[in-house]
Amino acid sequence: QVQLVESGGGLVQPGGSLRLTCTASGISLNYANIGWFRQAPGKEREGVSCISSSSGSTYYADSVKGRFTISRDNAKNTAYLQMNSLKSEDTAVYYCAADLGRRVCMYHDASSYDDWGQGTQVTVSS
Repeated sequence: QVQLVESGGGLVQPGGSLRLTCTASGISLNYANIGWFRQAPGKEREGVSCISSSSGSTYYADSVKGRFTISRDNAKNTAYLQMNSLKSEDTAVYYCAADLGRRVCMYHDASSYDDWGQGTQVTVSS
């Protein structure tokens, strides 16, 4: 049984940083594309970033480019999302997701991911 568990969310002031962690069990992230998505109240889920399993290539939404960094530690079966220079508009529930079927990850396409975590709340507020 695949399980993805996000952690690291919380309350942070604008301009602050958080690092989200996605820990996997029942699946080897070494063979999976990993995506991070977020959903703010009253809004649709949007793709934030992804990292491809084969090449390690990373992709980012324009809204987070230059501020967020996705990475993975295959030995720990864990993925991360480092979030810097946070803004109030980054407030959302953040989800990690895994895709075993594609060679290249698709950060914007939630339907391409098979397994999802339960989400972690990130609130950016003064």
